[in-house]
Amino acid sequence: MTLTTTRSGAAHAAPVKGKDRSRRSEALWGLAFIAPTGLGLAVFYLWPVLQTAYFSLTEWGAFGGHTWTGFDNYLRLAGDPEVGQALRNTLLYTALGLAAIPLAIVFAALLNVKGLRGVGAYRTLFFLPVVTMPVAIAMVWRWLYNGDYGLINHLLALVGLDGPNWVSDPATALYALVVVGVWSSLGYNLIIFLAGMQAIPKEYYEAAAIDGAGPIRQFFKVTVPLLSPTAFFVSVVSVIGSLQLFDLVYVMSGSGAAARANPAFPRLQTVVQLFYDRAFVTNDRGYAAAIVMMLLVIIIALTVLQFRLQRRWVHYG
Repeated sequence: MTLTTTRSGAAHAAPVKGKDRSRRSEALWGLAFIAPTGLGLAVFYLWPVLQTAYFSLTEWGAFGGHTWTGFDNYLRLAGDPEVGQALRNTLLYTALGLAAIPLAIVFAALLNVKGLRGVGAYRTLFFLPVVTMPVAIAMVWRWLYNGDYGLINHLLALVGLDGPNWVSDPATALYALVVVGVWSSLGYNLIIFLAGMQAIPKEYYEAAAIDGAGPIRQFFKVTVPLLSPTAFFVSVVSVIGSLQLFDLVYVMSGSGAAARANPAFPRLQTVVQLFYDRAFVTNDRGYAAAIVMMLLVIIIALTVLQFRLQRRWVHYG
């Protein structure tokens, strides 16, 4: 009787061992497939972050080499008014830049109308700034904003208005950048929202039409609520991109002494531009690393906040 039990137990144990080997084999194959991507992330993303975190705790000499200084750079950050101004500029630009999201929803809804002629041409025109080099965009808008011979001021002069020096006037400089940022990101956001609208089942609109809802009411009662996951994705991407603004400001205002000669320089400088100035102009690389680590913490904090707000929105919605 004992021998039978043992044989029976062995017979039942064999499939279990086979399943374990199969699972280990699947796990190894899965690790093998993600290893190239994981190695790339570790080498090109994780290691630079760790290296920058270390450099932020050091001070660099004029001819290379660095010495450990601890948290001196972060204490210096707390009392640097230029960092505070650059941070305020960046956060204000980010907040105002979110205006591209409702604009993109409205334009996506208009392009989603059935029977609209030239839809392909409209979509191409809206998406064109996305595939255009940011430097080219900044140079064109710099000419448009020119206070002496810019097209915008020329058009204003035709109706008897005297336009300001848009990028040189502290009152208008940052808002002029916001307009360019919204214009250049509108096409990308529009395509994402258009894809989200086309994924909404038509039955919802048919049911709303039966209940007597017109196109405008359908837009606010059906389209906008069902686009909330898409809007969440676009808002996260937009905030991260706005916080890293650099190329637009660099081309339109310059860097170093040329940028500081601009009367609107304090209202134009962003955190990334300040990092570039400290790292590559004044060669204060330890302090520059601390600046960019501060920006990384802000990006992570705002992203986590957006995720929490999204969960509450879904819960209460």
